[in-house]
Amino acid sequence: MAFLDLFLVASMPVLKVLLVTALGLYLALESVDIMGESTRKQMNRVAFFVFNPALVGSNLARTVTSENIVQLWFMPINILITFIIGSALGWILVKVTRAPQHVKGLILGCCASGNLGNLPLIIIPAVCKEQGSPFGEPDVCYKYGMAYASISMAIGAVYLWSYVFNIVRVSASKITRGEEKINESVKNPRSTTDTKKLVQECPEALVPSTKCTSTDNLDELTLPLVKPEVNSQVSTWGKLKHSLTKISKKINLQTLLAPSTIGAIVGFIVGVVPHIRGLLIGTGAPLRVIEDSASLLGDAAIPAVTLIMGGNLLRGLRGSGVQLSLIAGVVVIRYIVLPIVGIFIVKGALYFGLVHEDPLYLFVLLLQYALPPAMNIGTMTQLFGAGESECSVVMLWTYALASIALTVWSTFFMWLVA
Repeated sequence: MAFLDLFLVASMPVLKVLLVTALGLYLALESVDIMGESTRKQMNRVAFFVFNPALVGSNLARTVTSENIVQLWFMPINILITFIIGSALGWILVKVTRAPQHVKGLILGCCASGNLGNLPLIIIPAVCKEQGSPFGEPDVCYKYGMAYASISMAIGAVYLWSYVFNIVRVSASKITRGEEKINESVKNPRSTTDTKKLVQECPEALVPSTKCTSTDNLDELTLPLVKPEVNSQVSTWGKLKHSLTKISKKINLQTLLAPSTIGAIVGFIVGVVPHIRGLLIGTGAPLRVIEDSASLLGDAAIPAVTLIMGGNLLRGLRGSGVQLSLIAGVVVIRYIVLPIVGIFIVKGALYFGLVHEDPLYLFVLLLQYALPPAMNIGTMTQLFGAGESECSVVMLWTYALASIALTVWSTFFMWLVA
């Protein structure tokens, strides 16, 4: 298949996403006012709690079985590698550019997580249906391609809502704590004045002296000469309990079970367990109406999230205070560095026999390194109210350039594995 033909095949799915995004942008205009800011936020919540879990769960239940899941064991590792390398590169970008606190979570999230949900489900079936596809018969390609895309989407959703979600949450919580400290200092200036006065009068506050100590602050300013005897076991248990409490507060274990993560778990169970699969999946299944209903809801996820992203881009067109170096850094990481790293990783895995030599499977593994940032990052910034306008600008540039970068990389990947 000629390189130009491959380029045309790869460009069609990207154009579909751009058209729906442009429609969302148009509907968000003030003169149209169909998808205003409040409407987009409500749609975000519906997509977060209903559409995304239904999409992940229904696709996994239909396409994943106990047989094919064993052959695809490398895909979760490959996606995890994209998240780890992307977040490491994002951390370097944040340090080099000295990004402000409210956009650190956004930048790390954009570098770590690609659009593993919507785009593979659009690109892979479209590539399979195109005439002259390098992946064989269209029906066979579509069957296995949907399985690969569904697993990629489900695993990506688990990593996105457990890893990136907590990065954005922790970054937003630091902003909140900083604002609370500022408000406390404004409301209670006396404590700040007393502290400054104490430091000025007694710079050697840790050293006991007759001048600086009094009965009121004796315990605070003097170091104890004799430590009280404490049971070592109680002390160790107290430290362990304190550490576990601190870790649970930082990680927020409840957020690990986001709706999409729960949908992925349910989908895996339904697909892998034969008895449950027989009840829900297939034309003769007695409870197939449940799976059909979930599939019907899941079909709304991709257009809804894409329309929301298009509406959010309106703020990006109006401009924002985001640094150009941050935008350029995200573009370079997602469209240059990660795809090159992905070629070496996938080719190395094939050389050492970690993956089977299936052109379509290798194409999906390579594609996971060249995707634009996950659109649900916009949902996260809206949920926490941190970096919303900056997210619109970053998404605007990355998805505008995706029409070129993703098409070029998809063409190159198809040529590489064919």
